Amino acid sequence: MLRAAAKNFPSVAVVVDPSDYSWVADALSGPGLDAQQRRGLAAKAFQHVAVYDAAVAGYLSNDPASEEEMPVQVTIGLTRVASLRYGENPHQRGALYVTAGGGQGGLARATQLHGRELSFNNLTDADAAWRTVSDYGDPSVCVIKHANPCGLASRDDVAEAYQLAYEGDPISAFGGIVGFNRNVTAAAAQAMDPVFYEVVVAPGYDDDALEILRRKRNLRILTVDPVAGSPGSVDYDVRPLSGGVLVQTPDVVEEYPDAWTTATERAPNRSELADLAFAWKSVKHIKSNAIAFVKDRTLVGMGAGQPNRVVSVHLSQRAAGEKAAGCVLASDAFFPFPDNIDLAAEAGITAIVQPGGSIRDDEVIAAANQAGIAMVFTGVRHFRH
Repeated sequence: MLRAAAKNFPSVAVVVDPSDYSWVADALSGPGLDAQQRRGLAAKAFQHVAVYDAAVAGYLSNDPASEEEMPVQVTIGLTRVASLRYGENPHQRGALYVTAGGGQGGLARATQLHGRELSFNNLTDADAAWRTVSDYGDPSVCVIKHANPCGLASRDDVAEAYQLAYEGDPISAFGGIVGFNRNVTAAAAQAMDPVFYEVVVAPGYDDDALEILRRKRNLRILTVDPVAGSPGSVDYDVRPLSGGVLVQTPDVVEEYPDAWTTATERAPNRSELADLAFAWKSVKHIKSNAIAFVKDRTLVGMGAGQPNRVVSVHLSQRAAGEKAAGCVLASDAFFPFPDNIDLAAEAGITAIVQPGGSIRDDEVIAAANQAGIAMVFTGVRHFRH
């Protein structure tokens, strides 16, 4: 009916948005609606129906029997929920949209409890923070800067986890975004107080914690429903490129350390294996080429976005400093040459996790054996561009 009415907009006015009721009623009590107004209402009606159709198509397309093949057509319905001051840069326009049928979870549906208006960059970084901590089952805290985790730690107490995440890179933490996967406690809020942050995102906040955080007038405080989305929704990763878009399924895969393959003569001990599991999750959220140095479930150094892996190892070592000795290392993709292993050994790395699969795996394994480094292969790559 809405579509039929919209097709006849030269003589019919169709109203689908309650925010239009008032001005339409005023117009009808006067001279009526002109052709341009009816055309605008018709456009809204078609958009409304299209979003609904996209939600239905997405639900029906979520067929486990066709998981191995991407659909011929992808329709994604988007509804604007917020206008932003500008986009990534001041000369760009920007807005926040939510996907049709996407449930109540996710950063796009976060509730802002306090602070200034959110910017485009605030939202992208807050999403990176939420995605990172959501990958961990234990209480975890991360600090994000330019979509990369510069600090990350897991502890039973979130205040301790925050402090360790901050100490991972206190210089980069300034002006960053903090993510929690548990409620923020008063102790955690108090620990954050001396540092300037743009955003904090968490599933909830203790009353005392909110009171402390709200002392900072401009700090944006977000709460996110930990539910990822509705079971019937299809979640695609969409990347624009000139003339079209790339569409892929998200980088979500069940991985278990028990299924990893030990490639070296020495297997990692229990403590190393726990840190390797932590590091492997962390490196997935760092831009490629990605390297993570981890000690005691704490990210102490990382290298991100470098055109070669050697530089990422150098950056990780420099960030970790003296803490590098005794760390484990995670690499988001295989090592093409053994020089990375030589650098890791010089830094004091004791164990490595990586996908494996290089034509020079034998050389890489030999270098690790010579250095006494335990190395495991996951068989899964986590490029992030």
